[in-house]
Amino acid sequence: MKKSTIQFNVQLDKDNVPEKIEWEATDKPESDPAETKAVSISLWDHQQINTMHINLWAKDMPIEDMKRFCIDCVGGLSQSLLRATGDEFMANEMNALCDRLAKHVQESVR
Repeated sequence: MKKSTIQFNVQLDKDNVPEKIEWEATDKPESDPAETKAVSISLWDHQQINTMHINLWAKDMPIEDMKRFCIDCVGGLSQSLLRATGDEFMANEMNALCDRLAKHVQESVR
């Protein structure tokens, strides 16, 4: 059985706020760590029937990029939901929310 590893390295400032986030993975084409400005990981605990979230972002990440990142996360979840469950109603509702939020962000940067 194939095994894959994803690793995140987070450099914190004196107040424990992320200054730099890097990631690497065994299946990543480049061998060097890649820098990112945000990470969002969700884990489903089937025993407790709840979700644990790990959300990190570098303190120099622009606010508009953070908003776009959140919209992209919801959009990605929509696609995952559709593939896993076939529930087109939920996927369409999530996509409609993304469309409204993207319009809001676009209008706010003008």
